[in-house]
Amino acid sequence: MKILYGIQGTGHGHLSRARELLPELGRHASVDVMVSGHNSALGLDDPVTYRKRGISLSYDSSGGVSLLGTLRDLRPIRFLTDVQSVSIAEYDLVVSDYEPVSAWSARFEPTPSVALSHQAAFLSPRSPRPLKRSRTAEIVLRHFAPADRAIGFHFKPYDDFIRPPIIRSSVRELQVSRWNHITVYLPAYHHKLLQQLFAPFSHMNWHIFSPFCPQTFEEGNCIVHPVSHQPFLDSFASCRGVICSAGFETCAEAMYLGKKLLVVPIRHQYEQACNAAALEEMGVTTLERLEDRSLQIWNWLEHQHLATIDEIAEPREVVEQILLTQSVAI
Repeated sequence: MKILYGIQGTGHGHLSRARELLPELGRHASVDVMVSGHNSALGLDDPVTYRKRGISLSYDSSGGVSLLGTLRDLRPIRFLTDVQSVSIAEYDLVVSDYEPVSAWSARFEPTPSVALSHQAAFLSPRSPRPLKRSRTAEIVLRHFAPADRAIGFHFKPYDDFIRPPIIRSSVRELQVSRWNHITVYLPAYHHKLLQQLFAPFSHMNWHIFSPFCPQTFEEGNCIVHPVSHQPFLDSFASCRGVICSAGFETCAEAMYLGKKLLVVPIRHQYEQACNAAALEEMGVTTLERLEDRSLQIWNWLEHQHLATIDEIAEPREVVEQILLTQSVAI
């Protein structure tokens, strides 16, 4: 059996999930990997057969999606060329973790496909949504990377085809402690703005991880790091709490480690608004913006309720589900 595994390279969650699933999947099939998207700060250990431009979101430095930047980066002719360049007929199955080139390539050939992602969970109307729904965003979620079958991941099993999160082994193996610092990962905000916002809370130390930072430096009670694997895990394991955007994997990992959580969804990012709605139901503090929110941050530092996840998905079981196609038709 030969499988094409497509990975959305924007953000770390899709790549982290692939690191857990690819070794197990490789025990049962020959697997070629495709990665698309050009905003990822992290790499992949496995060999990559195809690297495509794909479709990526662009961000401004104040916490939101840059709609103009995203539109400027679109290359529709390049995307169609990439779709047509894949020798899809040689594969028995396409697995797409919200990766559009592999997903749409499978649409042009009679090749079975499985959507395997957190975004697939939003194919269910039972997954939480914000009060203000976006019809356009709902259409994008359904058609961005279409497939015949779906296996979704979410904080809770809101539907029959939705599994709990996959927690990467490097997080499961951490020795958890509780020091006097907060780990901050808000990649849509510039670290200079974050320093201005958090430094006044002088009783707390702040570990800020920023894609805009070329090398680690320390100013007052703030240490600013580039986005890097081991320093982040070290800070993550020993922190008192986590402030991050409403990305699925980081939030799930924080709750798995028993860390209190404050989330700031990236503006104009509908998936994160949906995640924030789910997290609010679980008792997590969510803020639409950081600016002028000192009182809410102070209250969170002193009193925040601790939310946890009840179970996690095992890679072996997920791979069995992929191979047996025991996923729901969409």
